[in-house]
Amino acid sequence: MVGHVASSIQDSPSGRFAAFSFVDRITRIDGITQVCGVYTIPAHATRFPVSLVAEAIGQLAAWVAMSTVAFSRRPVAALAGDTRIFSAPRPGDTLELQVDIESCDAEAITYRGRATVGGKLVLELLDTLGSMLDISEFDDPVALAADFAVLTSTGRTPGCFAGVPQPVLTDISHEAAHSLQAQLAVPVEAPFFADHFPRRPVFPATLMLDSQLQLAQRIASEAAGCPVRVTRITHVKVRAFTLPGAVLVLSAELAPPGQDDPEPLLVKVGAKADGRTIAGAKIFFVPASGEYA
Repeated sequence: MVGHVASSIQDSPSGRFAAFSFVDRITRIDGITQVCGVYTIPAHATRFPVSLVAEAIGQLAAWVAMSTVAFSRRPVAALAGDTRIFSAPRPGDTLELQVDIESCDAEAITYRGRATVGGKLVLELLDTLGSMLDISEFDDPVALAADFAVLTSTGRTPGCFAGVPQPVLTDISHEAAHSLQAQLAVPVEAPFFADHFPRRPVFPATLMLDSQLQLAQRIASEAAGCPVRVTRITHVKVRAFTLPGAVLVLSAELAPPGQDDPEPLLVKVGAKADGRTIAGAKIFFVPASGEYA
């Protein structure tokens, strides 16, 4: 179990450690092998997309990674080989988070993780890798160490996150049931930049993925002729940071699933900035038959 940690600080109602932080308390640390925590989605949150569940798991892993190297480095980019989505959380739900760490050093962390609500599996991450970079480029290491002390003792005050708006996408081209391109204008200012990250604001990759998922779902629904739900996201790769004010061109294209893929619908998504590819993934869908579509 997590041992006693002397002293704690009060987290601010907005800004760093609040506007884009999805761990309320770390409940267990087993060396650098396993870590567990909880996060309650505020009941007043306007929108909490499923990609933020993956963000919560990644943040829990990041806390252990940072503490392992005495807050000198942090993981800030990830490769996610396989993300499996089982249901959608709702405002007011408490995510029970668990991360199993396969390796962690000053260069990278590899792990898998899962999130449940009331014992029901919501999302599972497999084959995930985060590269470790100099922590001082992104945040104050002393402040992060103090935040970690809060998380491993009393826990931070829940309910700070207000939600994120629906992505505003402007269609560029659209071939029905086949492909779609749209423009995403990253805001110059947004609350989450104060937390991601204070010294070097970066558009969260999980919010980019949320936008890509919106496009992919449109294409998959058109191809299926009915509503669809996402089941897996694989081969997620983020090649570069996206800065405030950037203009991204997002793409979604229907592709044939592989022989070993159980889902009937596969959409390949990408993102470009100034003509350069910065992110990509494969998103799998099945016809909707439940709570998440």
